[in-house]
Amino acid sequence: MTAAVAEALMESSGRSDDEIKAALIRSMQKWGRRYPDAGYGGRFIHWLFTADPQPNGSYGNGSAMRASAAGWMSDDVDTVRHLAALTAEVSHNHPEGIKGAEATAAAICLARNGSSLAEIKAYTEREFGYDLSGTCAELRPKNRHNETCQVTMPLVFAAFLESTDFEDAIRNAVSLGGDTDTIACITGSIAEAFYGVPAEIEAEGRKRLPDDMLALLDRFTAQCKA
Repeated sequence: MTAAVAEALMESSGRSDDEIKAALIRSMQKWGRRYPDAGYGGRFIHWLFTADPQPNGSYGNGSAMRASAAGWMSDDVDTVRHLAALTAEVSHNHPEGIKGAEATAAAICLARNGSSLAEIKAYTEREFGYDLSGTCAELRPKNRHNETCQVTMPLVFAAFLESTDFEDAIRNAVSLGGDTDTIACITGSIAEAFYGVPAEIEAEGRKRLPDDMLALLDRFTAQCKA
């Protein structure tokens, strides 16, 4: 779904909100049907395969997990937030689902434009109302598997804000337990914007991507650098 969002946002850049949403739906259904065994939730699987997909009020953390491309589409944080909201609204249109996507993309935008950890934390607390006071050590013992944005996002920011580099952020995220793949995915998307990805980790990651995703990744990277 991250690939689908990136493709849709590139192809619909500069168009109306309705056109962007239509592109998102087309791309998400295309990629979702191409890779149907990616661990989607039950309601989202139905969304992927229905002829007329409608938002279902979800506040699942998938909206934040797939939103990272929005954070690279503009240097203006308000524009980024608007795009992220659109990526959520096509399926996860609960306020918490939208907020999770916006918070992820906004943090990416701030991180890649030079904001400090303290500035990113302050913005996130102020704009989205998340309680980011908990440390990894405090959150780890009581964390359980939970796929909601409202539980996931404070964990993501704890892992990121306590990190010293990209790998450390990922290790923090995994150490928290629970829904670790999603926590690490969102944490990693923010950490990449802040630290960059070490070459050896990038190389190993690329080995694990199929050719169609690699081609899209390279196209998206080229556009973001243009």
